[in-house]
Amino acid sequence: MRKIIVLTFITLDGVMQAPGGPEEDTSGGFKFGGWTVPYFDDFSQKIMSEQMSRPFELLLGRKTYDIFASYWPNHEAEWPGVNETKKYVVSNTLENPEWKNSILIQGDVSGEIRKIKQQDGPDLHVYGSGNLVQTLMEHDLVDELWLKIFPITLGHGKRLFAEGTIPAAFKLTQSSTSPSGVIFVNYKRAGKVKTGSF
Repeated sequence: MRKIIVLTFITLDGVMQAPGGPEEDTSGGFKFGGWTVPYFDDFSQKIMSEQMSRPFELLLGRKTYDIFASYWPNHEAEWPGVNETKKYVVSNTLENPEWKNSILIQGDVSGEIRKIKQQDGPDLHVYGSGNLVQTLMEHDLVDELWLKIFPITLGHGKRLFAEGTIPAAFKLTQSSTSPSGVIFVNYKRAGKVKTGSF
């Protein structure tokens, strides 16, 4: 079975909304779009390049899909293989996804994604896609979290751990910190939450 890996930028208070630019997602009156940009450096770029160079297929929500589909066809040199790989897009409103090798998922989203996980192929990488991530976590479909935690708080905005979050344990598999204070940390699913007392 292949894995679903959520790769996301988050703030110390868990906000994941609009990390890449001011106009990326202004819903809810969000005014801090592009909050990751001042922290990127060569160290961060190296880790991002390593993650993006692994075999992958994409699993995306509609908003992230639209952003990616408008950008990557003209910038493939920055992410080799992104246009050739399969892109699964979850949407109730999209009718004809035009980005090469795109496959629409509708209806029983969690059931369809479980079927896709059972197929042969590379791991499924989820970027952005806040609403989809909530659905994946609600149905315990996330196998790994590759987080980039930035040293800021924003107070409001769409959060990674929101309505869909269920109790779940994770195990640390990798961590490093950039000179600008960004923590790159990877976790894999590790069963149920265990409790105890001192």
